[in-house]
Amino acid sequence: MPEIGIIGGSGVYRMPSVELIKDAAVDTPYGEPSDAFKLLRVSGVEVVFLARHGAGHTMPPHKVNYRANIWGFKSLGVKRLLSLGAVGGINPVLAPGAIVVADQIIDMTTGRASTFYEKDEVYHVDFSEPFCPELRAAYIEAARAINLPVLTRGTYICTNGPRFETRAEIRYYSIIGADMVGMTAMPEAALAREAEICYGTIATVTNHAAGISTEKLTTTEVIETVNNASINLNALLLKTISLIKPERDCPCKDALKDAKL
Repeated sequence: MPEIGIIGGSGVYRMPSVELIKDAAVDTPYGEPSDAFKLLRVSGVEVVFLARHGAGHTMPPHKVNYRANIWGFKSLGVKRLLSLGAVGGINPVLAPGAIVVADQIIDMTTGRASTFYEKDEVYHVDFSEPFCPELRAAYIEAARAINLPVLTRGTYICTNGPRFETRAEIRYYSIIGADMVGMTAMPEAALAREAEICYGTIATVTNHAAGISTEKLTTTEVIETVNNASINLNALLLKTISLIKPERDCPCKDALKDAKL
């Protein structure tokens, strides 16, 4: 089975040299994943893709079954998960259209099932570096290879949604060190770590966050920016996939070692 997974929007289908091999429905102990997993061949490399928000983007971020999604990737043999996500720019240098290889997360979500271990076993996984260093390095190397400007660091603060944030919230998030705000990286990243799956996020800035710009935030702006950035994102994904090494030397693969209470 493929060892590389991609989770994000349907723009993946617009990548050149993409061939659908088959759909893979997965039953999980945590309910239904967002959609059927799709086995794709991308420029000769087999990958597993999942639409995070379901077919037609009908599932809001607070309703995504993150545990079922990550468990499904794990059951299909995925060891590296490439995540795509849209964010609002808090740091003034992050203009709409900018692409960020995130390196830190602040979790502001509530009410989301955030661990696989909540009954008979307790694990405290190290999450000081929430994104796989090898995947981050692959993203950055790929961007340089295709001459695509990316920001190589950035702190992603994750909120519940589905509403956008208030101006006061954005001021607060800025004070505590957030560069961008999104609604899906948590608990997705933490669950991937518990599953010992390497996880890395490519964040596309779709709009200035509330208060950074005086204009009203709209979903139209978000969709238009994502569509405009899709060519660059797809090129970055293709190159990243080609640069991923067969063997993993990162700590992600041993996340549960010495983590059990």
